[in-house]
This record gives sequence, structure tokens and C-alpha cells, in this order.
Amino acid sequence: MRGMGNMQNMMKQMQKMQKKMAEAQEELGEKRIEGTAGGGMVTVIVSGHKEVLEVTIKEEVVDPEDVEMLQDLVLAATNDALKKADELTNQTMGQFTKGMNLPGMF
Repeated sequence: MRGMGNMQNMMKQMQKMQKKMAEAQEELGEKRIEGTAGGGMVTVIVSGHKEVLEVTIKEEVVDPEDVEMLQDLVLAATNDALKKADELTNQTMGQFTKGMNLPGMF
């Protein structure tokens, strides 16, 4: 029956890790990540859960004759913010899978 004690210990460790992962996920949701484009003319803020929270466009970049440029800047700033959110998620959640070869995990 020695194996049962090891199994219980391993289950407790897994529960602790699961709790820490949930806490880390919650903290990620509270993070605010900024992406910019056009030298700061367009700024997009997203949460760690990849929700767009804010879009700021400086007045001087708004040109009714060139709406496409503004669209491109908003798109670029959004993609920049989402890329940074992915990097933060990988950095934060990767600590839980370090050394494990789990495809599809963070």
C-alpha cells in the first residue's frame, strides 16, 4: 500500500498547482497590455484575456481622405497588443508546464 501514499501526495500537489494556475489566469485577466502603431498615434489596450479595453486615436492622424491608413493603424496597434498579451500569457502560464512536453499547452 505504499503506492497509495505517493498517489495521494501527487494528487495534493496537482491540486495546489491547479489552484496556482487558476490564480495566475485571474491575474492575467487584470493585466492591461498596450499596443501602439504610427509612433503612438493609435493605442490599443487589451486585457490579459485578450479583450480590447480601450482604443485611443490622436486627432492629427484622422484624415477623412485616407480612412484606410487609420484602419491599418488600428489593426496594427490591436495586433501589437494581442501579441504582447500572448507573450505575457506564455511567460506567466509557462511556469506551470516547464519541463513537460504537453502539446497545445501555453
